[in-house]
Amino acid sequence: MKITVNNHTCEIAPGTTLAAVLSSLDLDRPGTAVAVNNRVVPAAEREGFVLTEGATVIVIGAVCGG
Repeated sequence: MKITVNNHTCEIAPGTTLAAVLSSLDLDRPGTAVAVNNRVVPAAEREGFVLTEGATVIVIGAVCGG
């Protein structure tokens, strides 16, 4: 099934979790905010959050500096 991650289409297997997608794309770093279909998904929920066909995932990493 297809999902979108930061404006890029990805093909994933049914039942794939958000944590698995983030890990496979090397996006599971500390300080990362993630939203699925405009809903923030806390880090503690990502392991059990199963993605569905057409989901839109936005990943934003915190940046330090001024």
